Amino acid sequence: MKLTSILITLSLTSLTTAAADDERPRARDAGIVVGVFEPGINNAITDVSNVRVGHATVVRGDDIRTGVTAIIPAMGNLYTHPIPAWIHVGNGYGKIIGETQVREFGEIETPILLTCTLCVWSAANALKEWMYIQPGMGEHTVNPVVGETNDARVNNMWADPIQREEVYQALNSARGGSVEEGSIGAGTGTQAFGWKGGIGTSSRVLPEALGGYTVGVLVQTNYGGVMSINGAPVGRELGTYSFSEETQPDNGDREDGSIMIVVATDAPLTSRGLARMSMRPMLGLGRTGSFASNGSGDYVIAFSTSPSVRKPRVSATPVTTKVLVNDSLSPLFAAVTEATVEAVYNAIFKATTVTSARGELKAVPIERVKTILEKYNALHWDTNLESPNRDC
Repeated sequence: MKLTSILITLSLTSLTTAAADDERPRARDAGIVVGVFEPGINNAITDVSNVRVGHATVVRGDDIRTGVTAIIPAMGNLYTHPIPAWIHVGNGYGKIIGETQVREFGEIETPILLTCTLCVWSAANALKEWMYIQPGMGEHTVNPVVGETNDARVNNMWADPIQREEVYQALNSARGGSVEEGSIGAGTGTQAFGWKGGIGTSSRVLPEALGGYTVGVLVQTNYGGVMSINGAPVGRELGTYSFSEETQPDNGDREDGSIMIVVATDAPLTSRGLARMSMRPMLGLGRTGSFASNGSGDYVIAFSTSPSVRKPRVSATPVTTKVLVNDSLSPLFAAVTEATVEAVYNAIFKATTVTSARGELKAVPIERVKTILEKYNALHWDTNLESPNRDC
């Protein structure tokens, strides 16, 4: 069953002019196969056991088009039993709350929220309050982790529309299984390459010979560049790409922006291994056509859910952990790169047009994109690819 999104306030003002979400295919359903590893059953970050995702979508009046997306990394109290984590900064033009403590301790102790740029402080305050009502919490300081992208093209983020109610609904609706994508939650008002973007997710499962681990990625796209899909120059063919119309005042929207990338894995990694792994999604981002422009905030939040590396916050005696050695990480690097690429494609394909009094972000024309991909032989690559040998 799909995760339920919460529509806080519904306005009859024009919201979407594109087909309904269910009518738009995911990238793989359209024939776009990325990489060599197989996805998990849901092809989503929730394929990593116990990871849950929830959305709250806010559509209000003629200028509020935004939301919040919550990622709960593991079961139990994350404060008393934090999990290994790392945050990689690809390009630091953005707001991300909680970064320095994650880097200092190499752990994450709260769920992760994604929202709009000027909503991060209200969202963090609400996440703090939500943590204090969880079983086992006392009067401790807590380090909420909140990231953002700028959805001001269609959203009045200066109204600070994400408050406690919206954050609680995203957190309390978080579920496993398939994840809603596109113009939903924190992706309601965001773009990609000048088209409507949003939330996208994907996963990869390594063969047993390579450990059998699962890697999941969720993205909140809001960046520009020259869109490329499996090497096909889609942005150029569509005529929407950075520096194509330098005299137009809104051209910067196709260059600047941001992306939040959340990476989950059940591989036993400490923060050191996650630090190495968290750099690789930037390679995947480059494959989609990004060049990490000056005004782009590109962040990767990576964590491991493996029980063997999860430690209690307080222990009077040393604790032991079983972790992968460096030489075993290459398959994970490849998997997270592939999943990042496909998550971005899913965000673009599933996104529906969003309009407001501030402007419009149009959904990419899927049939036209498929024609371009056929022209460049970028579809159905799996038909010519032998599956990796699970027994070698």
